[in-house]
Amino acid sequence: MPKHHIYTMSVASVYPHYVTKAEKKGRTKTEVNEIIRWLTGYSQEELEAQLEKQTDFETFFEEAPQLNPSRALIKGVVCGVRVEDIQEPTMQEIRYLDKLIDELAKGKAMDKILRK
Repeated sequence: MPKHHIYTMSVASVYPHYVTKAEKKGRTKTEVNEIIRWLTGYSQEELEAQLEKQTDFETFFEEAPQLNPSRALIKGVVCGVRVEDIQEPTMQEIRYLDKLIDELAKGKAMDKILRK
């Protein structure tokens, strides 16, 4: 079975949409970056390097320095699918990120988004 096309999309091509979604709701690019760093363990410099290199989603998550163990606490629906029920690991990581950005855009407090 062929891989879903999102695996080969660059994170940099989707990143501006995350930022726009957040900013439309009064949130910031800094908060988007904080969420991505929390989820993946990338430093800000590493994140910027991945965006610069046009790294695809599959590689982005494979190379993540330290996927946050608390990400298993992320629950809910993205694109009509419960993130906790997704069986394919890379797709689940992508949907975790989508869910966190959704929560940011919905005005949820950062400490709640980051499962503190």
